[in-house]
Amino acid sequence: MATPATLSDPVRETQGLDDKAADAYEKGHDADVPTDQTHTSSALDLEKGAQSAAISTNSDERTLGGDAAPEADRDPNIVDWDGPDDPENPLNWPASRKWGLIAILAMVTLVTPLASSFFAPGVPQVMATFGTQSNILAGLVVSIYILGFAIGPLIIAPMSEMYGRFMTYNICNVFFVIFTIACALSNSMGMLIAFRVLAGMAGAAPLTIGGGTIADIFPQEQRAGAMAIWSMGPLLGPVLGPVAGGFLVKAKGWRWVFWIIAIFAGFFALCLYFFGRETYHPTLLARKTKRLQKETGNMDLRSKLDSGLAPREIFLRSIVRPIKMLIFSPIVLLMSVYVSINYGIMYLFFTTMTFVFEGTYHFSSGSVGLAYLGMGVGLILGMAYVGKASDVYIRKALANGGAKPENRLELPLTIPGAILLPCGVFIYGWTTQKGVHWIVPIIGTAFVGLGNLTGMMTIQTYLVDAFTVHAASAIAANTVLRSIFGAFLPLAGLDMFDAMGLGWGNSLLGFIALAMIPVPLFFRLRGEKIRTNPKFQVQF
Repeated sequence: MATPATLSDPVRETQGLDDKAADAYEKGHDADVPTDQTHTSSALDLEKGAQSAAISTNSDERTLGGDAAPEADRDPNIVDWDGPDDPENPLNWPASRKWGLIAILAMVTLVTPLASSFFAPGVPQVMATFGTQSNILAGLVVSIYILGFAIGPLIIAPMSEMYGRFMTYNICNVFFVIFTIACALSNSMGMLIAFRVLAGMAGAAPLTIGGGTIADIFPQEQRAGAMAIWSMGPLLGPVLGPVAGGFLVKAKGWRWVFWIIAIFAGFFALCLYFFGRETYHPTLLARKTKRLQKETGNMDLRSKLDSGLAPREIFLRSIVRPIKMLIFSPIVLLMSVYVSINYGIMYLFFTTMTFVFEGTYHFSSGSVGLAYLGMGVGLILGMAYVGKASDVYIRKALANGGAKPENRLELPLTIPGAILLPCGVFIYGWTTQKGVHWIVPIIGTAFVGLGNLTGMMTIQTYLVDAFTVHAASAIAANTVLRSIFGAFLPLAGLDMFDAMGLGWGNSLLGFIALAMIPVPLFFRLRGEKIRTNPKFQVQF
């Protein structure tokens, strides 16, 4: 969710990987190499690797830079770019075209995460509209959207590999608008929940392949600014949603939340359709190959980036590899559980804070959205700190004789951040229970946001560094489990608070978060031994 300065140490020189593995590593994709090759990273910039790996799960991508082989050694039937300055290569596009595309993509990427929580202040109105008092449904109607973020990438990623990013964006944007309009027109709670999860699946597209688009058009050393602009959407969207949604719900009712989202999503979808272009290098070279086959009649021509994989194989690799890593790799499993519990707690807060602040502090349906600003401040502070400090810390490690993935867990705020999260949960729970002034629980939620962000970012970059050529699958496993927790853990929130009270109910969450603190500490101390142990290597 942040983009620090990059490290320029060349991957091929520092790690001795073959070309295919190195290129996959540089761009955050999976490569088809055995996982028993132990790699550590000393040159991965924080969010460029983490975001591109987390939400661009395209496996088996070959070199995209078009490193030209000596002319005498080139196969005449291999279709490649026409030299390093080929204008058809997205890396050589004019800066105005690149930044125009990034601006539109950033807006699309803002709208879909915004929809995850924009609706939260309207839940009491929805329950009144449909005559339900179920606490489970009250949480589900908000959090079920996140389940779509877990399912969608498993379909979207292989689709983008087979048909390109541009077509995938446009199809998903159309479906997102349609499903959002269906939410606005829903005449039952079941219909609303069903279309919420479908909207989440379609809305996962910019999160899934947006980082890959940036890797397509910017060389490694120029992606920082683009990543910073693009990544603000996933960070600010869930926080800005309730703030704006509270006033909108009060003025126009809950259905207008979905109409506004559909209007903005439709507008930006049209902008992307008319002003965007295909950027995925394998798709562009495949089109060039077909054109040359037609022009020359030589059907032996083939793209340099053709993986030769059947669609079925692409789907299997996109789905099976992350699941195997989640089940059989102790690093991926425990780190994913740690992040998922913290993420689930954060979304439990998103789904219940409206009821807490309206019930305890008598906030209006308009002003209740402002209660979410504390969480937003914590997230932004965490982003600013980790984004600035992570690679600076790795540079120092390099200067002192070398870096390893576990250095990511040695940031000064990583363990304190893990402690701040449960502290924030305790503060929030007991101050709301006792009716302490509303600013105190909001400060508590800021600690929750700060601890969540520091943990999530450092662990994502640790996974990228630790698994290098299979980083995309490691992050995909983390993302799927995290989204499942974010979708279903909030369902227990209101019933738990009714049964245990805000104090002990939140204390239960706090104790669970406390119990997970040893996970990053353990891998900080013992991670290298586990990571390099052949017994724990996952074979594909």
